[in-house]
Amino acid sequence: MPDAQKVNTMFGRIAGRYDLANRLLSLGIDQIWRNRLVEEVSYRKPKSVVDLATGSGDVAFALKEELPEETNIRGMDFCQPMLDEANLKKGKLGYENIDFSIGDVLNLPLEDAVIDAATISFGYRNLADRHRGLLEMKRVLNPENGYVFILEFSQPHPLYRPFYYFYLKQLLPSAASLISGNREAYQYLCQSIEAFPNREGITRELEKAGFRNVEAIPMTFGTVALHIGRA
Repeated sequence: MPDAQKVNTMFGRIAGRYDLANRLLSLGIDQIWRNRLVEEVSYRKPKSVVDLATGSGDVAFALKEELPEETNIRGMDFCQPMLDEANLKKGKLGYENIDFSIGDVLNLPLEDAVIDAATISFGYRNLADRHRGLLEMKRVLNPENGYVFILEFSQPHPLYRPFYYFYLKQLLPSAASLISGNREAYQYLCQSIEAFPNREGITRELEKAGFRNVEAIPMTFGTVALHIGRA
Protein backbone atom coordinates (compact mmCIF):
# COMPACT_ATOMS: atom_id res chain seq x y z
CA MET A 1 0.00 0.00 0.00
CA PRO A 2 1.23 3.58 -0.66
CA ASP A 3 2.95 5.58 2.05
CA ALA A 4 0.54 8.37 3.00
CA GLN A 5 3.17 10.94 3.92
CA LYS A 6 5.11 10.30 0.73
CA VAL A 7 1.96 10.69 -1.39
CA ASN A 8 1.05 13.91 0.44
CA THR A 9 4.49 15.43 -0.12
CA MET A 10 4.58 14.34 -3.75
CA PHE A 11 1.24 15.93 -4.63
CA GLY A 12 2.18 19.04 -2.70
CA ARG A 13 5.21 19.50 -4.95
CA ILE A 14 3.24 19.28 -8.21
CA ALA A 15 0.09 21.11 -7.07
CA GLY A 16 0.79 24.26 -9.08
CA ARG A 17 1.10 22.40 -12.38
CA TYR A 18 -1.23 19.50 -11.63
CA ASP A 19 -4.10 20.59 -13.91
CA LEU A 20 -1.86 21.41 -16.86
CA ALA A 21 -0.06 18.09 -16.57
CA ASN A 22 -3.34 16.17 -16.44
CA ARG A 23 -4.73 17.88 -19.55
CA LEU A 24 -1.60 17.39 -21.62
CA LEU A 25 -0.59 13.92 -20.50
CA SER A 26 -4.10 12.48 -20.91
CA LEU A 27 -4.54 14.35 -24.24
CA GLY A 28 -7.65 15.92 -22.72
CA ILE A 29 -9.41 12.58 -22.26
CA ASP A 30 -9.57 13.11 -18.50
CA GLN A 31 -12.43 15.55 -19.14
CA ILE A 32 -14.44 12.79 -20.84
CA TRP A 33 -13.90 10.49 -17.87
CA ARG A 34 -14.94 13.23 -15.45
CA ASN A 35 -18.05 14.03 -17.48
CA ARG A 36 -19.19 10.41 -17.27
CA LEU A 37 -18.74 10.47 -13.50
CA VAL A 38 -20.78 13.66 -13.22
CA GLU A 39 -23.48 12.17 -15.44
CA GLU A 40 -23.82 9.09 -13.23
CA VAL A 41 -23.91 11.17 -10.03
CA SER A 42 -26.51 13.51 -11.51
CA TYR A 43 -28.73 10.56 -12.47
CA ARG A 44 -29.04 9.62 -8.76
CA LYS A 45 -30.18 13.17 -7.82
CA PRO A 46 -28.18 13.54 -4.58
CA LYS A 47 -28.88 16.43 -2.23
CA SER A 48 -25.39 16.32 -0.71
CA VAL A 49 -22.07 15.32 -2.27
CA VAL A 50 -18.54 15.04 -0.92
CA ASP A 51 -15.68 14.85 -3.41
CA LEU A 52 -12.83 13.04 -1.69
CA ALA A 53 -9.17 13.42 -2.67
CA THR A 54 -10.56 16.45 -4.48
CA GLY A 55 -7.15 17.78 -5.47
CA SER A 56 -7.56 21.06 -7.33
CA GLY A 57 -11.35 20.66 -7.30
CA ASP A 58 -12.11 19.82 -10.93
CA VAL A 59 -14.73 17.19 -10.07
CA ALA A 60 -16.37 19.38 -7.42
CA PHE A 61 -16.66 22.25 -9.91
CA ALA A 62 -18.03 19.96 -12.63
CA LEU A 63 -20.62 18.62 -10.19
CA LYS A 64 -21.64 22.15 -9.23
CA GLU A 65 -22.22 23.02 -12.87
CA GLU A 66 -24.43 19.98 -13.47
CA LEU A 67 -26.37 19.50 -10.21
CA PRO A 68 -29.19 21.76 -8.95
CA GLU A 69 -28.13 24.95 -7.18
CA GLU A 70 -29.42 23.72 -3.82
CA THR A 71 -27.19 20.61 -3.86
CA ASN A 72 -24.61 20.81 -1.10
CA ILE A 73 -21.14 20.07 -2.48
CA ARG A 74 -17.89 19.97 -0.56
CA GLY A 75 -14.40 18.88 -1.48
CA MET A 76 -11.90 17.25 0.87
CA ASP A 77 -8.21 16.41 0.53
CA PHE A 78 -5.37 15.71 2.94
CA CYS A 79 -2.88 17.77 0.90
CA GLN A 80 -3.07 21.48 1.75
CA PRO A 81 -1.23 22.75 -1.38
CA MET A 82 -3.83 21.02 -3.55
CA LEU A 83 -6.63 22.62 -1.53
CA ASP A 84 -4.91 25.99 -1.99
CA GLU A 85 -5.14 25.45 -5.77
CA ALA A 86 -8.81 24.50 -5.45
CA ASN A 87 -9.58 27.65 -3.50
CA LEU A 88 -7.75 29.82 -6.06
CA LYS A 89 -9.89 28.33 -8.82
CA LYS A 90 -12.99 28.72 -6.67
CA GLY A 91 -12.39 32.47 -6.45
CA LYS A 92 -11.79 32.80 -10.19
CA LEU A 93 -14.90 30.79 -11.08
CA GLY A 94 -17.10 32.53 -8.51
CA TYR A 95 -18.26 29.33 -6.80
CA GLU A 96 -18.46 30.71 -3.29
CA ASN A 97 -20.89 27.98 -2.19
CA ILE A 98 -18.42 25.10 -2.52
CA ASP A 99 -16.45 24.32 0.62
CA PHE A 100 -12.93 22.90 0.42
CA SER A 101 -11.39 21.54 3.59
CA ILE A 102 -8.81 19.13 4.97
CA GLY A 103 -10.15 15.60 5.15
CA ASP A 104 -8.42 12.22 5.19
CA VAL A 105 -10.46 9.46 3.53
CA LEU A 106 -9.30 7.05 6.24
CA ASN A 107 -10.74 9.25 8.98
CA LEU A 108 -13.38 11.57 7.55
CA PRO A 109 -14.46 14.56 9.67
CA LEU A 110 -18.12 13.83 8.92
CA GLU A 111 -20.99 12.41 10.93
CA ASP A 112 -22.64 9.10 10.08
CA ALA A 113 -25.18 8.86 7.24
CA VAL A 114 -25.09 12.54 6.22
CA ILE A 115 -24.02 12.28 2.55
CA ASP A 116 -25.94 11.08 -0.50
CA ALA A 117 -22.98 10.69 -2.85
CA ALA A 118 -19.26 10.26 -2.23
CA THR A 119 -16.95 10.63 -5.22
CA ILE A 120 -13.24 9.95 -5.48
CA SER A 121 -11.34 10.39 -8.74
CA PHE A 122 -7.87 8.91 -9.15
CA GLY A 123 -7.36 9.00 -5.40
CA TYR A 124 -8.58 5.56 -4.34
CA ARG A 125 -5.40 3.99 -5.70
CA ASN A 126 -3.32 6.15 -3.34
CA LEU A 127 -5.04 5.19 -0.10
CA ALA A 128 -2.78 3.56 2.49
CA ASP A 129 -5.68 1.25 3.44
CA ARG A 130 -8.35 0.90 0.76
CA HIS A 131 -10.69 -1.25 2.86
CA ARG A 132 -10.67 1.25 5.71
CA GLY A 133 -11.31 4.02 3.21
CA LEU A 134 -14.34 2.19 1.81
CA LEU A 135 -15.71 1.61 5.31
CA GLU A 136 -15.37 5.33 6.05
CA MET A 137 -17.19 6.23 2.84
CA LYS A 138 -19.96 3.78 3.67
CA ARG A 139 -20.22 5.18 7.19
CA VAL A 140 -20.90 8.73 6.03
CA LEU A 141 -23.33 7.72 3.26
CA ASN A 142 -27.09 7.74 3.66
CA PRO A 143 -28.06 4.04 3.97
CA GLU A 144 -31.34 4.67 2.15
CA ASN A 145 -30.04 6.18 -1.09
CA GLY A 146 -26.31 6.77 -0.71
CA TYR A 147 -23.84 5.91 -3.48
CA VAL A 148 -20.09 5.80 -3.85
CA PHE A 149 -18.46 6.65 -7.19
CA ILE A 150 -14.82 5.67 -7.74
CA LEU A 151 -13.16 6.86 -10.94
CA GLU A 152 -9.79 5.17 -11.20
CA PHE A 153 -7.17 3.73 -13.52
CA SER A 154 -7.67 0.07 -14.35
CA GLN A 155 -6.06 -2.75 -16.31
CA PRO A 156 -6.58 -2.19 -20.04
CA HIS A 157 -7.70 -4.65 -22.70
CA PRO A 158 -4.89 -7.21 -23.33
CA LEU A 159 -4.41 -6.13 -26.96
CA TYR A 160 -3.97 -2.51 -25.90
CA ARG A 161 -1.89 -3.20 -22.80
CA PRO A 162 1.63 -3.25 -24.39
CA PHE A 163 1.11 0.17 -26.01
CA TYR A 164 -0.40 1.57 -22.82
CA TYR A 165 2.48 0.50 -20.60
CA PHE A 166 5.05 1.63 -23.13
CA TYR A 167 3.51 5.09 -22.88
CA LEU A 168 3.36 4.96 -19.07
CA LYS A 169 6.89 3.68 -18.55
CA GLN A 170 8.86 5.20 -21.41
CA LEU A 171 7.15 8.38 -22.59
CA LEU A 172 5.04 9.77 -19.75
CA PRO A 173 7.77 10.26 -17.08
CA SER A 174 9.95 12.32 -19.43
CA ALA A 175 7.03 14.41 -20.68
CA ALA A 176 5.76 14.89 -17.13
CA SER A 177 9.19 16.02 -15.98
CA LEU A 178 9.15 18.81 -18.55
CA ILE A 179 5.60 19.91 -17.66
CA SER A 180 5.52 19.51 -13.89
CA GLY A 181 9.20 19.54 -13.01
CA ASN A 182 8.76 16.29 -11.06
CA ARG A 183 9.62 13.01 -12.77
CA GLU A 184 9.31 10.99 -9.56
CA ALA A 185 5.58 11.68 -9.18
CA TYR A 186 4.80 10.22 -12.58
CA GLN A 187 7.10 7.26 -12.13
CA TYR A 188 5.04 6.55 -9.02
CA LEU A 189 1.89 6.92 -11.15
CA CYS A 190 3.04 4.15 -13.46
CA GLN A 191 4.06 1.86 -10.63
CA SER A 192 0.79 2.34 -8.77
CA ILE A 193 -1.32 1.70 -11.89
CA GLU A 194 0.61 -1.46 -12.78
CA ALA A 195 0.10 -2.86 -9.27
CA PHE A 196 -3.58 -1.88 -9.05
CA PRO A 197 -6.35 -4.55 -9.28
CA ASN A 198 -8.57 -4.91 -12.33
CA ARG A 199 -12.29 -4.08 -12.39
CA GLU A 200 -13.28 -7.42 -10.91
CA GLY A 201 -10.82 -6.93 -8.06
CA ILE A 202 -12.21 -3.50 -7.16
CA THR A 203 -15.75 -4.86 -7.38
CA ARG A 204 -14.82 -7.48 -4.79
CA GLU A 205 -13.30 -4.79 -2.56
CA LEU A 206 -16.53 -2.78 -2.67
CA GLU A 207 -18.67 -5.81 -1.94
CA LYS A 208 -16.40 -6.83 0.95
CA ALA A 209 -16.96 -3.37 2.47
CA GLY A 210 -20.72 -3.90 2.28
CA PHE A 211 -21.66 -1.99 -0.87
CA ARG A 212 -24.55 -3.38 -2.94
CA ASN A 213 -25.47 -3.36 -6.63
CA VAL A 214 -21.82 -2.76 -7.53
CA GLU A 215 -21.06 -2.04 -11.18
CA ALA A 216 -17.95 -1.11 -13.13
CA ILE A 217 -18.03 0.95 -16.32
CA PRO A 218 -14.85 0.60 -18.43
CA MET A 219 -13.64 3.53 -20.55
CA THR A 220 -10.85 4.11 -23.09
CA PHE A 221 -10.02 0.46 -23.80
CA GLY A 222 -10.34 -0.34 -20.10
CA THR A 223 -7.54 1.96 -18.98
CA VAL A 224 -10.00 3.70 -16.65
CA ALA A 225 -13.13 2.45 -14.91
CA LEU A 226 -15.97 4.08 -13.01
CA HIS A 227 -17.04 1.92 -10.06
CA ILE A 228 -20.45 2.56 -8.49
CA GLY A 229 -21.84 1.00 -5.33
CA ARG A 230 -24.91 1.56 -3.20
CA ALA A 231 -24.42 1.92 0.55
